[in-house]
Amino acid sequence: MSSLYIHIPFCLSKCPYCSFVSYPGMDKLYRRYVAALLREAQWLQQHTSVPLLSTLFLGGGTPTILAGRELAELVSCCQELFAFCDQAEISIEANPKTIDLEKLSLLRHSGINRLSIGVQSFNDKELQLLGRPHSAEDAAEAVRMARAAGLDNISLDLMYGLPGQDHKSWQQTLEQAISLRPDHLSLYELTVEQGTPYHLQRNQGLLNLPDEEDMVIMDQLTATLCQQGGLAQYEISNYARPGYECRHNINYWQNGPYLALGAGAVGCVDGRRQQKTGDPRRYCEQIESGQSVVQEEECLERTASFRETVIMGLRMSCGVSMTQLQKRYEMAPDDYYGDTLTHLIDQGLVEMTTSHLRLTARGRIFANQVMAELV
Repeated sequence: MSSLYIHIPFCLSKCPYCSFVSYPGMDKLYRRYVAALLREAQWLQQHTSVPLLSTLFLGGGTPTILAGRELAELVSCCQELFAFCDQAEISIEANPKTIDLEKLSLLRHSGINRLSIGVQSFNDKELQLLGRPHSAEDAAEAVRMARAAGLDNISLDLMYGLPGQDHKSWQQTLEQAISLRPDHLSLYELTVEQGTPYHLQRNQGLLNLPDEEDMVIMDQLTATLCQQGGLAQYEISNYARPGYECRHNINYWQNGPYLALGAGAVGCVDGRRQQKTGDPRRYCEQIESGQSVVQEEECLERTASFRETVIMGLRMSCGVSMTQLQKRYEMAPDDYYGDTLTHLIDQGLVEMTTSHLRLTARGRIFANQVMAELV
């Protein structure tokens, strides 16, 4: 499986927790940026051996801040330039404040068949603290509009461990989300990233985060409520109805090849990882003048790629395929990790079946520690 990612680095406002390549207040650059994306896509098609694509993902930032016709043009261009497999997954991220029924209908007719809505919370007070421009009702209405537009693969992004949040508030948010009958949920614990306003507030003692006991209860509630709602956990932070797992992200977790377009975008093909220029204006200038937009590049040697594949694969509930590791690297985890892996197995954190290496239920609780041992 192989994928194409397109980064739209624009948003309505910059959230205080966000460390992504995203910028508010650049609306005058939108059209120029789309033109640059189309030129980069054409260059990629002409100069790169592009594999058959299984997924296309428009992420950000907030892709739906662009006009529907611009997004449709991007999707159509990619479908003309690159070869896609039958029933390819074509996803777009959206903010509830940047979509309406007309735009959603246009997106569906352009070929987009999966919508990922950035909700984060169904508590208006929490949304305000997160700097989100939408309300809980806006988010619910976005789901209803998406269904009315004919989109039948809808994912909601939620965050927990928020400032001032307790497990009761998280339960209410999760119950509200599940009541909307989404096909997929991405549930991320808040991470305070360096350089963000939240990082500064935490250092100043101004960020009131939930304690460890509340976080444990939140994790337990997540498992229980998702199971009751017919959403199975297939990755540490992701739940889906059967058949609605995100194929684009699965390709990442399996360390498959992925191409990328846009400012700040990262692609990796044949062990060569490239990151593009992060500044949107500079990106446009370089594309327009025929310069390379590759800002950083690294080539992963075999053992580094092996470790990365193991660690990423362990995020998935099924784990990482022993057969695929052997086929791809001619290496086996028990031979490579030796006593380190044996110790993790003895602690009940990791298990090896005849086909897969995977985290145990206990291992998922301590996933970060396990990954640190195997990196």
